Amino acid sequence: MKNILLLLGPNLNMVGIREKGIYGTETAESINNEIIAFAEAKGFKCDIYQSNHEGSIIDKIHDALGKYDGAIINAGALTHYSYALRDAIASVNIPFVEVHMSNIHAREEFRHTSVIAPVCVGQIAGFGKNSYKLAVNALEGMI
Repeated sequence: MKNILLLLGPNLNMVGIREKGIYGTETAESINNEIIAFAEAKGFKCDIYQSNHEGSIIDKIHDALGKYDGAIINAGALTHYSYALRDAIASVNIPFVEVHMSNIHAREEFRHTSVIAPVCVGQIAGFGKNSYKLAVNALEGMI
């Protein structure tokens, strides 16, 4: 069984509570459980890690080397300015799929640029919780 890691950045623990017009009312825990079940049905073991701290996410990326066959990352706001996160992703030799529940290109201008996109194999945005499922499907074809 292949192992995948879903990394969630700042404030993503508040999905279902914050900005319901953008992220919906389903809780982060409910979505996470659904993604784990979806991944298992595809033959993956999926671990989920969420942190509001950039350094903790970077440590988890480093720790992924040799433990995971692929990763999905929703870095939240870190997507748009964290070169340290970008460098961490580039330092491990596993495919990362960048994911956003909302369409970042239809939101505020500062959200249009992703500094992590160049070191990810692809970006999926705008499909709500299904963005994560699409990322699992993408990894299925490459790991």
